[in-house]
Parts: sequence; C-alpha cells; structure tokens
Amino acid sequence: MRAKARKTGEKKRSILQVARVIRSKNSGPFELTLDIMFREKRYFNLFKEKKIITARKIARLYRIPESDVLKIVYFEPSQAIKVTIKRKIPSGAPGDTDIYGAQQHVPLFNLEF
Repeated sequence: MRAKARKTGEKKRSILQVARVIRSKNSGPFELTLDIMFREKRYFNLFKEKKIITARKIARLYRIPESDVLKIVYFEPSQAIKVTIKRKIPSGAPGDTDIYGAQQHVPLFNLEF
C-alpha cells in the first residue's frame, strides 16, 4: 500500500524540526533503544496518528532486516517514541565500537515526514 501523495507545493519536514531529543542507548547487551522526544504534544500526536515511525522505515534507515525492529512504543507521559532494535554486535563484544549504544541515533536525523 502506497502512502498518499503530498499536496502540490507541500514540503517535507525534518524530524530535527519537531524533536526536542533524539538519542540512543543500550537496552541490554543485545538491543538498542532509540528515543525521539517531541517539542510539542501536537507533533507526538501527529506521529502517533499517522504512524510515521514504522518498522519498515526504521529498517531502511538502519539497513537492517525489518524483523530486527523489535518494538515501537508511544510513551505519552514524555511525548516520546521508543524504538527497540537488535544490536548488530553485542555490547562489549570484539568489534563493538559503541559499548553504551549512545552513538547510534544519527540515522534518525534523516527521517522526513
């Protein structure tokens, strides 16, 4: 199913315009959690209602199989979306370059809506 076409002249917006915080962190040694906290409730509601964040979109941004996107949670009290994905390499294993998972949020910067 394809997304609806945009109205003529309507420009895409960047997540950076509406998010207050975008971060990543470990969710155990085998998972990462990506947090998007919105500046205003209306943006949180927009993303929730329009389902702008999907497993498919996260998989594309992170170049991972869609099955590696484990959870997408809308957390109302902090106007945040929490996405949990499988880590490519367990935290602290040989070859891991980010033991805390704190530098894995950058692909989200490319999200447009």
